[in-house]
Amino acid sequence: MIQLNRWVSPAYVCLPLAIISIVITFNLIQSTLPDLSYRSFNFSVEFSTSEATEMSKAVIQFSVLPRITIALLVGAALGLAGVLMQQVLRNPIASPTTLGVASGAQLGLLLATLFAPGLLAFGSEWVALAGGAISLLLVLSLSWHRGLAPVAVVLAGLVVNLYIGALSTVLILFHQEEFRGLMIWAAGSLAQNSWSDTLHLLPRLVIAVILAGLIARPLSLLELDESGARSLGISVRKLRLVGLGLSVFITASAVSLVGIVGFVGLAAPVIVKLMGARSLAQRLLWAPVFGGLLLLTTDLFLLQYSAQLPSMVPTGAMTGLLGAPLLLWLIPRLALKGSAPNTSTMPFQLTSKPNPRMFAWFLALLLISSIVALFVTRSAAGWVLTDTGQWEAIANWRLPRVLAAAGAGILLALAGATIQRMTANPMASPEVLGISSGTAVGLILTIYFSSNITVPLLIVSGAASAFITLAVLIFLNRRTGFQSERLLLTGIAIAALFEPLRSIFLANGDPRIQQVVAWMSGSTYYVDFSSGLSAFLLAVVMVSLTPLVARWLDLLPLGRNVALGLGLSVDKVRLVLLVLVAILTALATLIVGPLSFAGLLAPHVARMLGLSKALPHLIGSAIVGALLMISADWLGRQVLFPQEIPAGLIASLLGGSYFIWGLRRY
Repeated sequence: MIQLNRWVSPAYVCLPLAIISIVITFNLIQSTLPDLSYRSFNFSVEFSTSEATEMSKAVIQFSVLPRITIALLVGAALGLAGVLMQQVLRNPIASPTTLGVASGAQLGLLLATLFAPGLLAFGSEWVALAGGAISLLLVLSLSWHRGLAPVAVVLAGLVVNLYIGALSTVLILFHQEEFRGLMIWAAGSLAQNSWSDTLHLLPRLVIAVILAGLIARPLSLLELDESGARSLGISVRKLRLVGLGLSVFITASAVSLVGIVGFVGLAAPVIVKLMGARSLAQRLLWAPVFGGLLLLTTDLFLLQYSAQLPSMVPTGAMTGLLGAPLLLWLIPRLALKGSAPNTSTMPFQLTSKPNPRMFAWFLALLLISSIVALFVTRSAAGWVLTDTGQWEAIANWRLPRVLAAAGAGILLALAGATIQRMTANPMASPEVLGISSGTAVGLILTIYFSSNITVPLLIVSGAASAFITLAVLIFLNRRTGFQSERLLLTGIAIAALFEPLRSIFLANGDPRIQQVVAWMSGSTYYVDFSSGLSAFLLAVVMVSLTPLVARWLDLLPLGRNVALGLGLSVDKVRLVLLVLVAILTALATLIVGPLSFAGLLAPHVARMLGLSKALPHLIGSAIVGALLMISADWLGRQVLFPQEIPAGLIASLLGGSYFIWGLRRY
């Protein structure tokens, strides 16, 4: 972490934010309620009145003032939760957002709203608490064997976030009417019409602050190593459970009221530490103050300039857009000791030889799955075997989808296998690198702001956004020689930019939302024959080029020093491979959207089958990727017939389940 002048204080940041908030508040009130007389406004009397005699006073008392108060409280709650998480896990980039707590709490509320609304009668924060706690426990279980190393924890949080996002998207696709009003809330809306939310959150926050103060001293001892803390009589495990439990409770209480407010829990502790709050006690004091003022200032700016914006922007989504650049700036300045993968135990170094029969079996499975996808379908009368006499219908509707699914699966599998071998990290994937999300951002912005959407325009915008993402990755990692852990964390920050934009788009009820959500979910529904054939042929060409990079990918998992000793120019090779991964992922994203768990699952399956050498690993991954996506696309058409689940979601749910189960071994 960079060191600033010791005389710098968090007050130098908080005071200007407080002044800005006060000025914007009065300007906002004067511009929207010009007839209000401040001299005649008796706050002490009118505040306790249930019915305001004047509309202007009612708006201020029951909308503006509660909104200001809830912004301060929610920001303070998330800032406090972020400090506790970072201290307990000794992880400078832990927060409710990066560890999946906020998204888990949201999913719990969505599930309860749809399937068990009676649970909400006991209190929405308890439902959110259960969802957030399950997500956090899952993240910790996945990274426990790596000693809760910062990269391991955050990457596990990314995987859990992706999986929860896939589940949430399934709910949204099939229950849009039920969740239409919830989309604004889920994106982080601070709109208020009474003081009920404030009165609900305030006592819980007060209790949380008191408890945090009581455990502050033993928590400060966690800055030592575990043996040192135990020698001072501290039960590290119990202390971690208490600290994490308190942070999850605070996050759940906030999320249950206003939805996901991204990155305040990360930004507040980091910025106050940069500004001189070195000790835990100082961060526990200043992070909630700064978090509350940061969220309030952001919300007031959105209210002030909402008329100039092309659409409504939820406050929570805006904080995510502001927080992701902070994370990008922060990553190169972090000292992540011990977070690099242990290459000596990496599964890429196995010497087992590929079995030719294995390739034959998988090619046979790929052929069978393609035939089934083309000729076997489900109708109102049951299962139907389509005969060749209906070949025109098959060629127009099913064949393009099979070709596109196979092409996308191959491209994603090649990208995933390449990035895993390049970083010597079996958790790596196009999602982690951020290329999928970067491409998706460019495409969504093009769809949203362009009046004449064409396929060439989408291709150009997608490719451009992919290469912009790549340029950011190169710029931020060039000085560290594309170090694996920093490269992956940079990808996480870039991927984090996608969720706020997605939330903004969903919250505005745009008439194109159905097509965009389907595309983001990985649907092949809109693919025509020329696009499907082009995707498949391009994937075949990419597979034919794999021998050119096989030697590089055999040497990189051995470690930087070994690769250099064997004559490999590591930095140049990694740069070339980054470009290759960007191209592969961008092309696949253009076909089936950004959800690409095939890039995670296919290389794992190929490696489990003994394909450890680079060339057979790449080819085996391509076969598995095509098999996975073709099967996922066919299953998505049949499971809930006549409704359809996009192939990307099926692959994410199946592949994500396997990956979460298998990730704990690494």
